[in-house]
Amino acid sequence: MYFSARIVEKAKGKIALGAGLVKGDASTAAGSRIVRDEFVVGTSSAFESILETIHTVAARQCSMIISGETGAGKEMVARRIHFCSDRLKEVFVPVDCTTLTGQLFESQLFGHVRGAFTGAVSDTLGFFRAADKGTIFLDEISEIPLDLQAKLLRVLQESTVTPVGSVKSYPINVRVLCATNRNLKQLVDENKFRADLFYRLNVVTVHVPPLRERPEDVLCLAEYFLTHQAVLYNEPYKILSDEVKKLLVDYHWPGNVRELANVIERAYVLTDTETITPASLPTEILIAAPVQNGQARLPTLDEAQRKVIIQALNATSGRKLATAKILGLERRKLNRLLERYKILPPKGE
Repeated sequence: MYFSARIVEKAKGKIALGAGLVKGDASTAAGSRIVRDEFVVGTSSAFESILETIHTVAARQCSMIISGETGAGKEMVARRIHFCSDRLKEVFVPVDCTTLTGQLFESQLFGHVRGAFTGAVSDTLGFFRAADKGTIFLDEISEIPLDLQAKLLRVLQESTVTPVGSVKSYPINVRVLCATNRNLKQLVDENKFRADLFYRLNVVTVHVPPLRERPEDVLCLAEYFLTHQAVLYNEPYKILSDEVKKLLVDYHWPGNVRELANVIERAYVLTDTETITPASLPTEILIAAPVQNGQARLPTLDEAQRKVIIQALNATSGRKLATAKILGLERRKLNRLLERYKILPPKGE
């Protein structure tokens, strides 16, 4: 995910609302406090509503469904629930259900015994037993095949796990949180998701709105990610120009918070001054910006690409492989663009 366990919480204007748990040491630098924790960030009314729901149900043991688009921050909400509960000192186990199919599903979730199938050379716990006394987070639970949903339901109802190839059941004490980017109720109506499993999980639902519906959160999230980059590279903090702030707020963010995190990381890497300008933003953000009377002309796609390539080359001292990696291009594609825009790499390549 896009959040690191090591973050910086600004002393002024407190942009990050934490889980109330500070782990490890705390130090100060440039008026900021570095703490070890898991954070969710926002100032919008929608965000405040999510926090209120989290704090209301965190101390309970009920199952929950966290809904929202891909990249909206569902896992961070789940982590916040865990850290606000009485299980905060126990393990949090995230599981990507899109990768679990057939026998692999049973084995990874419930464990197996040696010899249960070809390749089972030793006993394994599985995710549920590994999460005992803690929280398990089943991400994209809608992707679990129908025939495997019944086995999951039995585990949830009986609070026991039977490893693949074994007849022995093991009791478990696990808080179950689920996430989905689909309408589970609609899937139930279409017979694509078990109704009994849905009602077993759907005790409380928390919906995480897409970033385009909470523009108030864009800038505080962007500042959070900038701060994280400064800490990561142990460099001075960078700021966003007014033009960049407007572009970020006006953009529709199809990739939600995850896309914003990647955009800020890219802009930070490509900027060698204190202030981040529009030239360091991806072209899709620049061309999506509305042109209004009185505003300076926005660069064309070719102009923006040429400037970003030059900045990336300067940032890597002309190393084409490193430049291609920063820009997400293949080396051959970069060479074609260099030739197209008549760009000469700095000496040293």
